[in-house]
Amino acid sequence: MKLFSFWRSLATYRVRIALNLKGLTPEVIEVNLLKGHQREPKFRAVNPMMAIPALVDGDGPALFESLAIIEYLDETHPNPPLMPKEPKARARVRGLSQIVACDSHPLIVPRVREYLAHEFKVDEAGVMKWAQHWHQAALSALEEHLSTEKETGTYCQGDQITMADICVASQVAGANFFKVDLAPYSRVARIAGACMKNDAFARAHPLKQPGAPAAA
Repeated sequence: MKLFSFWRSLATYRVRIALNLKGLTPEVIEVNLLKGHQREPKFRAVNPMMAIPALVDGDGPALFESLAIIEYLDETHPNPPLMPKEPKARARVRGLSQIVACDSHPLIVPRVREYLAHEFKVDEAGVMKWAQHWHQAALSALEEHLSTEKETGTYCQGDQITMADICVASQVAGANFFKVDLAPYSRVARIAGACMKNDAFARAHPLKQPGAPAAA
């Protein structure tokens, strides 16, 4: 098993958490997003979208997109489960996860920030404001769901860690990178804090990865 990764990638952070929870230790292949390695032909052959993570497990093409990879890992290594069994609970977990991975995160990734800067001449402060806006939008939605719905427990869906918690942890890590105040999002912060007490989350954190700076 091979994982194409970069320390700061929040999507890869999600997959690292799932791998840790499943007790899996893949070979890690760095794709340095800051140096543009994702655009090199060798990696484009792995993932034409030029994005990470990508996971190679045995024969066949690489798997791509963090939520798809996490669900694959959950289906092939079912313990501990990362999805509830009941259909409506599974849909809620997927919905919470997609607020992060589909609605917010794609708008703040390096290729979008670079496009804003290069094509629209948005300065550094403007790019930061853009990223903060989309983080706050996701955090506000998550907070509303998690603080008002009875399904919330110790974690997003009751007292079992699910894919939604993995996504919330990555959202909070990204918010910290972009200096978003988490004070208005107390339920999100509490759940993320509970997750970080789990070694699988703590070991996967971006700042714990090879190549990460002492602070970011």
